[in-house]
Amino acid sequence: MQEIVESALFAAKRAGASYVDIRSIQREEEDITTKNGAVDAIKHTGSKGFGVRVIANGGWGFSSSFIATPEEGERVANEAVQIALASSKTKLEDAKMSDSKVYQDRVPQPVKIDPFEMPITKKIMILLEADKAMNVQGIVVRKGSMHFSKEWKTFASSEGAYIEQERIVSGAGISVVATDGKEMQVRSYPNSFGGDYQRKGFEFIEEMDLVSHGKEIAEQSIKLLSAKQCPSGTMDIVLGSPQMALQIHESVGHPTELDRVLGEEASFAGTSFLTTDKLGTFKYGSDIVNITADATIPRALGGFAYDDEGVKAKRVYLVKNGIFVGYLNSRETAAKLDLEVMGAMRADNWNKMPIIRMTSINLEPGDKTFDELIKGIDHGVLMGTNKSWSIDQNRLNFQFGTEIGWEIKNGKIQEMVKNPTYTGITYEFWRKCDGIANKDFWHVWGVPNCGKGEPVQVMQVSHGTAPARFRDIQVGVLK
Repeated sequence: MQEIVESALFAAKRAGASYVDIRSIQREEEDITTKNGAVDAIKHTGSKGFGVRVIANGGWGFSSSFIATPEEGERVANEAVQIALASSKTKLEDAKMSDSKVYQDRVPQPVKIDPFEMPITKKIMILLEADKAMNVQGIVVRKGSMHFSKEWKTFASSEGAYIEQERIVSGAGISVVATDGKEMQVRSYPNSFGGDYQRKGFEFIEEMDLVSHGKEIAEQSIKLLSAKQCPSGTMDIVLGSPQMALQIHESVGHPTELDRVLGEEASFAGTSFLTTDKLGTFKYGSDIVNITADATIPRALGGFAYDDEGVKAKRVYLVKNGIFVGYLNSRETAAKLDLEVMGAMRADNWNKMPIIRMTSINLEPGDKTFDELIKGIDHGVLMGTNKSWSIDQNRLNFQFGTEIGWEIKNGKIQEMVKNPTYTGITYEFWRKCDGIANKDFWHVWGVPNCGKGEPVQVMQVSHGTAPARFRDIQVGVLK
């Protein structure tokens, strides 16, 4: 790789680039899915290539290739510069990057059990045993999935950076669909839409214990069919930790992306109501709401050692004591607002330009136990595990539905309710947060499929959450 890096950097600078970086990725992935007692699909893929990003005459250029030779490095670098020179003809201003410390580093990722060394028969056996546990009368669809990936990334720049990073990810989940012929109910474990993911080896799959939870979610989905509808009206709610992850993702993560705020990005998640005049003054939540972007959490899916601009991973506040205090930024957007760069630039592969992405966006733990959250409610609903979501293009008006809920009366959890939904305005909702469970209830959920950009890029992010309580929320259908 060293020869390709040197060839590309030299060629790009000779062609007129004022800045050059090169990123190479070698990746291996494995996906296994089961359905109704049989293997549904097994996919093993790999890719290898590099991309060169340059600034020339104040414009950006990018090109990539899967041919790993010094000659191809030179050709791709020259092409990137020609693209930059062409794009500079329509520029509104010169591309500038904020200063950032330059690193040379090598960061392997040790794991207890390399998932690619584990026999595939062992992985299939776990999923089929979980499937068997979910095989309860009334269940019509039983699904299980596992995903593993391993990549080695090299980043180098004309500023002198040279960083190598290893990344190993494991994830899994199970789900069921029950029906009585009139309606359907779904349940998932440990979370919906594929389960949970971390930067760990196969030991993470073993820790999930999918088999032991199969019967539980099957029986819950059957019980939901005859459960009463979730009540409607204004009332207090407690959101379980998995649902809090998506609440943070949609109503904090996306609106704090500075490229959306500056109008440079709107695909898939719109722009943002967090205009720059609000930084440092806007009341985003109640005083107990503290939200961080933390790429340093060990094993978190949204974590790393360095981002795709070579910026070292950091932990920064987005919301502190309820006040909006920070954006997710890049070296270029940070320079526009004279902010400190915080390291949120990533691309989903070697053939894509990096864009601003969430790292691990976390609601910091509070000081209450779960029982204390429940005891403080006269009438409300406990909701868990996301089933649906909708939020407008400015990230303000939202509605979420969850797989399951329980009515709360006089400080105690009562009977199960089905089809729970709640709605709100982002900052009004967070201002109504008056209780957050402590660190004993805190978990970092991996989200492997955050979509953004044109052409779309799918990024791995994560959210640290604990159950939280919100007052006077519109629940169910608005009357």
